[in-house]
Formats: sequence, C-alpha cells, structure tokens
Amino acid sequence: MILPGFHAASAMLIALAMFYGFFNGKLRVEIVSLLTIAAIALLLYVMPMPGETKYAGLELAFQGFGHYALVTICALMIMGRGLVVTGALDPAARALARVWQFNKSLGLLFTLVVCLFMSMLINDTPVLVLMIPILAQMATRGGMPASKTLMPVNAAILIGGMSTTIGTSTNLLVVSIAQDLGMRTLSVFHFTPIVLISVLVALPYLWLVMPRLLPDNTKQVSVESRRFLAKLRLSDDAPMRGKTIEEARGNLPEDVRAWLPPGNRSHVGRRLLAEGTYKGLQEAARTLSATLAPRWLTERIKADSTRSREDLMVAEMILAPDCRLIGLTPSTAGFEGVAMLGIHHVHQPLRDTRAHTPDTAMAEGDVLLMMGMPEDLRAFAQAEGLLQIEGGEEITRSGKALLAVAIMLGSVGLASFGLVPIAISALAGAILMFVTGCVRFERVGRALSAKIIVLVASSIALGRFILVSGAAEWLGQILSSGLQYLPPAGVLAAIMVFVTLMTNFASNTAAAAVGTPIAFNIAKQLGMPEEPLVLAVLFGCNLCYATPVAYQTNMMILTEGDYTFKDYLRSGVPLVLIMVAALSTTLVFWYGI
Repeated sequence: MILPGFHAASAMLIALAMFYGFFNGKLRVEIVSLLTIAAIALLLYVMPMPGETKYAGLELAFQGFGHYALVTICALMIMGRGLVVTGALDPAARALARVWQFNKSLGLLFTLVVCLFMSMLINDTPVLVLMIPILAQMATRGGMPASKTLMPVNAAILIGGMSTTIGTSTNLLVVSIAQDLGMRTLSVFHFTPIVLISVLVALPYLWLVMPRLLPDNTKQVSVESRRFLAKLRLSDDAPMRGKTIEEARGNLPEDVRAWLPPGNRSHVGRRLLAEGTYKGLQEAARTLSATLAPRWLTERIKADSTRSREDLMVAEMILAPDCRLIGLTPSTAGFEGVAMLGIHHVHQPLRDTRAHTPDTAMAEGDVLLMMGMPEDLRAFAQAEGLLQIEGGEEITRSGKALLAVAIMLGSVGLASFGLVPIAISALAGAILMFVTGCVRFERVGRALSAKIIVLVASSIALGRFILVSGAAEWLGQILSSGLQYLPPAGVLAAIMVFVTLMTNFASNTAAAAVGTPIAFNIAKQLGMPEEPLVLAVLFGCNLCYATPVAYQTNMMILTEGDYTFKDYLRSGVPLVLIMVAALSTTLVFWYGI
C-alpha cells in the first residue's frame, strides 16, 4: 500500500486533531476552529505545497471567511432572526397549542410534521427555541411529558433541515464544496423528495415508538412559572365589551384567571383584572383586543422605540428594601418612560393583608413586570431602587411579521426557481430585513453566531486542504478498495455511516469538510455518479441523533428534558439505522444506480 505524502498525512492529522478537540470538549468550539485555521496557515507558510508560494497557503487557510457559502449562511441567520423578532412564527405556535388541547397523540404528530416543514426553510435552532416553551407548557396542562416529546420534535426538526440546501449550514457547506469540486449546482429543493420518502418510514418511529423509549422526567424539570396580577384594558371596539364574565373567561388561555373589578358585577367594561403567566397574559390581551398597560403609554413607548431604533424589552424587577415604590400603588407610582404590565406579590405569612389585585400597595420583595427600552429599564431600576433580574425578553415587532415572511418566501422562491443563486437571493433578503426594520442592524450580533462563522470557515479551509494535499484521493482509494465488493446501496450506506460516526462524536461541519472530497474520489474509483455519494455525505452529516454533542439543538434539549447520554443512544441509534436504510435505498432507486 502506498503511503500518503507529507502534506496529505498532515491534512489527516489536522482533521483528527480537530475531531478530537470537538469530542474532548475541553476547548471551546471556536478555539478549536481557529487553531485549525492557524495550523493550516502555519504549516503551508513554513512548508508550502509543491509549486506554490508560502502566501498561497495563507490564502487557502483564510479563504473560508470570504466564501460565498459563509455569506449565504449569515444571510439566512439574519432572515431567521427577522422571523423570530417580528413574531411571524407565533401563529404556528398558537395552532399547535389548539391541536394539543384536542388530542395528545394527534398533537404530537401535528407538531412533528409542522416542525419538519418549518425547518426546511428556517434554521433548526430558532424552530426549536420556539417549540421548547410550547411543549413545556403543554406538559403542565396535562399533555405528554416534555421529556417524551422534546427529543422526537428535535429529530423531526433535524430531518426537515436535512431536506433542502438551505435547511442547515452543513447542507450549504457540502453543496458548496461539491460545486467547487465540479459538481452541478443543486436547487433549494433538489433532494427534498428523497428525504420526504424516507420520512414516511421514520415518522411512525418518531410518533409512536421514540416517546416510549424515553423517560418521564416531569418531576425533575417542572418549574412553576411566576404568575402576575394584571389589568386588561379593553379597546372601545373589543368584542368582549358588554359580554358576561363567563363569556370572557371562555376565550382566555387555561392558565389565566380573570374577574371583574370592584363595582362592576355584571358585564365586561373597559377593565378586566387577571392573573397568569406573562405568556398567558400576552395571549389574553391579544384575544380580548386589550393592553396590559395604558394604551397611550404603550403607544408612546413604541413610538420612542421606533424613532430611536431600539428594541423594546420586558424585564422582571424585584423591589429592594430601600425601594421608593414600597407602600405606593401602581397608579400613584408615577412611572415615566417605562410601563408596568403586571405585578407578582411576594407571599408574606401572618402579615399579608393586601387585596389580591394589581391596584394594591407594593411591598418589599414584589416582582414587577416592566416594559421599555433597555437603557430606560436600567435607569428606572437604578433610580427607584429595584433589582433587575438577569435576562429579559424582546417584544416582537408584530406589525412587520407579514413583511418578514414575504421577504423569506421571496428570497427562497428566487433561488428555488433557479432565477438567481441562493447566495445572492439570501443576501438580498438579509438587506431587505435591515432596510424594512424587521432586523435592526445594530442588533445583528444577536442574529449571527460567531461559533458557526469560525466553524464553517475552518471546515472550508480543512476540506480544501484535504483535497489539494492528496489526502482525499488517498482515503478514497483505501475506502473504495473495500467498498468495491458492495452493491450501490451498500456503498451509499457505508459512506453515510462513516460520516454519521464523525458527526455524532465530533462536528457535522468537520465531517462535511472531510467527507465530501472523499466521496468525490470514491465515485471516481468505483465509476459511480458523484451526486448520490455527495448526498450520502450530506445526509450522514445530518443524522446526529445519537449523542448530545452531535449538534447544538441536542445540547439545548439536554437540560430541558433532563436527558442522559443513554437516552440519546437508546432512542437515537434506531433512528439513525432507519434513516440510513431508507435514504440509501431511496438514493439507489432515485438515481437508477
């Protein structure tokens, strides 16, 4: 057997070091990625490739930062952020909640299908971020335990992301590397039918079997959300004006309790008192055409936000012992520049004689739910002696929700019909998100992930180094010598399993960088078309269900579901095997090989 050359061996050693760094976890992903780029740059500067100058190595090492695939990924993250901050995904969340209330089993099936299709066009992470509180809330209302639903839903999101070229950054990386190697350009939905056929096999497992393999960790993860007292101010044309309190209650979320203010004993007027979580009160206000703060104050704060181009935030604040507001009522406190949406009364045994209403005097330890611009909230807390709780939530700019959806659909549509490359349409969509105010340019840092940027850039550099150094050709010869005795479905399955192992124990982007050029060379060695083998790599990079470290969404549900490593293996390995068998078989029939 011919041994690899110096640069080919170095490329494989750097790839192994990168995998080990990801798997070991002692260094951050960003650090491992930057070290990979530095190692390639230093090696090729000190010992250039034959016929190349030392500066050619620097260009190879850093070309990922200017690669069109990275530009496309960043643009898609910006558009995904636009859908989140405008609340464009909220209607889907409300529809899911209604189905879950009707039937648990159908609710799970509907959720799996909706998430699968949403993640075709939207990055996996925001879709899961949207679903986690919904599934947790459904569990508290008597639905299936969150620990039995989070992992199947996460898997459905990953499968949906696998089905289009823009579904995940890894897909774009594989396709871009393959195009650099000479493969034709693939449209957005080029391989979607292949994945959807495989979904028909995997969906029954996700729906009926996977939840049974997972534990019920309800006691471990259930946390009671803080409940606030609030005053709902109904508009003049609100449909509930003049109705009975029973009729109004029938239109409220289950976790919101409402009653009439003192002196009003018959029908709903301009005010309605309520108690519930912030999410529940938000939904109640939307349903009743009401506001949680005086309408004039809300409109003024929103106008100031629009004028200053600052996002509005909702934050919780605790009344400290020296707080000026102690003993005052919300109506006499004289809030300026901020609005109180609700108040949580601290329990005071033996001496709490306050009325259960948002209009009563405030006491030490009470928690206020405040809305305003970040700087105004900080100034208010400091001036009044309040302790602002870490975190906070941005208020969605719902007036731009349809605009954000239109921009996303237009961008994807242009690329889907082949009118312009996805890199151009995605960049145009991101620019429109900025121009229209769906995403604030000064807040773009919240849309972009530095980890993904350096990870993709290092993967592009590593993939290129593996190719030009001859490492891909050498590995392709080694693998093809064993794969030549297998049928086409076996070859595709073997490549998929090889990449899947790298994905689940290292990084899917690194697996894409290594696997794509290897697949190209195996195709040449075996005389097979490149496209199905490249798709086998792409699919394998997305079969990341078996370990918590395989993908960032796996890590997000680890704490929420109180899962163990064994839970991922027990439920994820069968799904990997099902998808490998279904995808490899479908690829054979689809391409007629």
